[in-house]
Amino acid sequence: MFDLRYHVASLAAVFLALVIGILVGVGLSGRVDKAQHSLLQQRVKQLEGQLSDSRKHADDLAAQQAAAQAFITDTYPALMQDRLRGKRIALVFLGPTDQTIRTSLEHALTDANARGWARVRALKLPLDVPAVDSALAKAKAGKPYVGDAQLPALGQALAEELATGGDAPLWGALAEEIVAERAGSERQPADGVVVVRTGPKQYDGTAQFLRGFYKGLIAAPVPVVGVGLSGRGNTSIAAFQRNGISSVDDVDQPSGRLALALLLSGAKAGTYGLSASAKDGVLPPLGPAAASG
Repeated sequence: MFDLRYHVASLAAVFLALVIGILVGVGLSGRVDKAQHSLLQQRVKQLEGQLSDSRKHADDLAAQQAAAQAFITDTYPALMQDRLRGKRIALVFLGPTDQTIRTSLEHALTDANARGWARVRALKLPLDVPAVDSALAKAKAGKPYVGDAQLPALGQALAEELATGGDAPLWGALAEEIVAERAGSERQPADGVVVVRTGPKQYDGTAQFLRGFYKGLIAAPVPVVGVGLSGRGNTSIAAFQRNGISSVDDVDQPSGRLALALLLSGAKAGTYGLSASAKDGVLPPLGPAAASG
C-alpha cells in the first residue's frame, strides 16, 4: 500500500512540475493569444484528469490488496493445512542466522504440517579463500576445486549437496572454513530448500562463489525459495530475482508463509509478496492441498 501512495505522490509531483513549467513559459514569452491560452488550459485539464485517474487506480489496487490480505488471514489455517505434510526442508543463511526470519519460517512449516528441517546451515561470508583452498587440498573430494577459478564450481557443488543430501564430502571438508552455524544431518534428503541472504553485498572471490551457489540451487531437483521480511527493503530479493530463484518478500505475514508453502509444494515459480518488486502478485495460483493421512 505504501508503494501505491508513493506512486500517486510521484504523479502529483510530475503534474505540479508540468503546470509550473507551463506558467513559467507563459511568463517568459509574454502575452499569448486566446488560441494558445485555450490550448494551455486544455493541457492542464488533461493532466488533472490523468492524475485523478491514477489516484483512483491506486485506491482500487490498495482496496484489492487489503481485501486479499483479509481473505488470506481469515482462511489461512485451512489453506495451509497439509501443504507440506511429511516434508523436510533444508535452510541456508548466506551470512549470519536471522532468528526473526527463522522463527517465521518454522511457523510456516508447523502450520503446513511439515516434518521440520532436514538441515540448517549459516555460511561465513566473505570467504577466507586461502583457508578454503588449504582445506580442499587436504581432502580427496576437494582437490578439483582448489584455486580462485574454481570458486563458482565449488559454490555450485556445495549447493547441490545441500539440496540433495547424501555423503556431502565437500560440506564435510569445509565445515570449519565456511560454516558458522549448523544443525541437522548432511545425509538427510530434503524436499525443498529455503535460502536467506543476511550478509551484505559480496565481492571478488566470494561473489563468484555465490553465483555458482545460486546456479547449483537452481539445478537442484527440489523447489528452492529465497525469502525476506516485509518492510526491509529486501535487497536480497533482487539478488534472488537476478539469479532466477523464486522469492517471497513477506514471510513474517500470513500471505508470505502461505506463498512459501505453495512454492515449496511445487506451485508456479515467481516473485511474490507485498512490495513493488513482487511482479507476480501476493500468492502463486492456489492448488489443492495434499490429502491428509
